[in-house]
Amino acid sequence: MDSQIHKIHQQLVNQDITCTALVQSKLDALKQNTNHTVNALLDEKALELAAKVDAKIANGETIGLLEGIPFGIKDVYMVQGTLTTASSELLKNYKSAYTATAIQKLLDAGAIPLVKENCDSFGHGSSSENTIFGAVKNAINPDLVGGGSSGGSAVNVAKDYTVFSIGGDTGGSIRQPAGYNNVYGLKPTYGRISRYGLMAYASSTDCVGPIAKSIEDIRIVLNVMSGKDVKDQTTYASAEITPEAIQSSDTIKTVGYFKNFIESDAIDSEIKADFLAAIEKIKAKGIEVKALDFFESNTLVSTYYTLAMAETASNLSRLDGTNYGNRIEAENLKETYAVTRSENFSEETKRRIVGGNQVLSQGFSDEIYLKGLNLRDQISENFEKDFNEVDIILSPVTPSTPPKIGDSLKDPLAMYLSDAYTVGFSLGQLPTLTVPQGTATGLQITAAKNNDELVLKFANFLKDTI
Repeated sequence: MDSQIHKIHQQLVNQDITCTALVQSKLDALKQNTNHTVNALLDEKALELAAKVDAKIANGETIGLLEGIPFGIKDVYMVQGTLTTASSELLKNYKSAYTATAIQKLLDAGAIPLVKENCDSFGHGSSSENTIFGAVKNAINPDLVGGGSSGGSAVNVAKDYTVFSIGGDTGGSIRQPAGYNNVYGLKPTYGRISRYGLMAYASSTDCVGPIAKSIEDIRIVLNVMSGKDVKDQTTYASAEITPEAIQSSDTIKTVGYFKNFIESDAIDSEIKADFLAAIEKIKAKGIEVKALDFFESNTLVSTYYTLAMAETASNLSRLDGTNYGNRIEAENLKETYAVTRSENFSEETKRRIVGGNQVLSQGFSDEIYLKGLNLRDQISENFEKDFNEVDIILSPVTPSTPPKIGDSLKDPLAMYLSDAYTVGFSLGQLPTLTVPQGTATGLQITAAKNNDELVLKFANFLKDTI
């Protein structure tokens, strides 16, 4: 078991290290890092909590598994009393009045928050360059993007600045940066973890999820955050996933992959070759592999962005400088709204709001938005059919390797198309995990709804296979 959580827990219990020293070392590393992963350090609170853990241990009290474990939080989650900026100009001075349910569950378990992490503003982007805090630099090669929108979270885990981080995934925003930085990143089944206190981007696909360096750490954090929440009516009660349940892969007999993902002109030849090599290794273990038909990448990306832009236009309509944010006064109220939003939203956010209002407007909603909803239903039906034939769907995380910093900003369409292999699973609300094996940007494991356990089980199988 390569769990950092278990390792640190044991070190704390054995008094090999103090929690205060551990937290201080992580804070020092975060302060000195040049990857632009930090929006705000929570150093005062973190050291206060660490001292309490040390006192408990000194008194001979038992501590929980997550107690004293340092973690990071993407800066789109409310944490009471902290700056919660969404990496935006509009909210750069906004302080949370309450704490998100998922984060509160981690705090209740004793985990120690260190940092609010850099990301694309409001989650709008696939590179973590659309931010007022500077583009997040890749953990492996700082000339490349960190991925997005949870880029700061993935880089912090990859660089060991945090033991785990909590990202947000709407169309691939945990899985893609996890792939770009060679760590694990999980988008759970939609509704398994409460979205209460997560700034809404596209409410029908937004998911809370963990990024970590091991499958076991993903399992631990997922269990703690999961559960029904009266503040989020899309949530449901889910069974705890045990370590034993994800060790044996005997129940996995058939793996599928989408032919058009692999036959696409967009996929890098190296990623294609590595993916096909991984398929052969899986076959060699006696698992049947099936090639499946799916929607073309252009259809998936168009459907996702049609619906996501519509939802973000609606969700961000509340941000006009009246109740929240950096208000800019003008001659009258209408002008005040206009100049506040124009000056404080990033170009990418404005692009998505304008696009969303367009597809929702009279004369376009029937032709575009309702068609998007219909296609989404067809995508979900396609998944239901596929999961009657296969246990797992395996795919590359991205069609290509991370671009250089600056390239995505020049070509937004190319940035949208980089999500081609992630958005379909978001539209289907399926559990999907990026694992750092198989290709340069990892592999993506997907199972049927509510089958998060099977995803982790297959990840363990792949770890020993590829």
